[in-house]
Amino acid sequence: MDDTADSYVLARNKNFCNFCPGYCCYRLPGASLLLTAEDINRIARYFSISDGEVRRRYLEDKNTFRTREDGSCLFLAQDKMCKRCTIHEARPHQCREFPYDKPCPYLENTALLEVIQPRIEQNILGASSLEATLP
Repeated sequence: MDDTADSYVLARNKNFCNFCPGYCCYRLPGASLLLTAEDINRIARYFSISDGEVRRRYLEDKNTFRTREDGSCLFLAQDKMCKRCTIHEARPHQCREFPYDKPCPYLENTALLEVIQPRIEQNILGASSLEATLP
């Protein structure tokens, strides 16, 4: 079997996202998630709050989510390894379309994966450590 990126079926299959730990849910330097007014309204309806309240609670600047210290999305569950988006039904358009009918860049680019994987492991480990200390 050929091990080239062209033959790596998972990288080209959007169903892989169901088992992904959320590689694309971590902000890389120079990257941002562009939220539209429609995205903000969808999230507001999901939480039954106003668009303004979504902006106040969750947005940084005008059109992007705040992130945690590790760069992860505020809506990324920290207590499980897959299906981690807590607002999946209301997720922004940019999240819905990723990876834009292209192979997943995190599976195709080893250097990119090496940047993200330690963040994911630390995020999950941190949540597990926190749960272990709760009564």
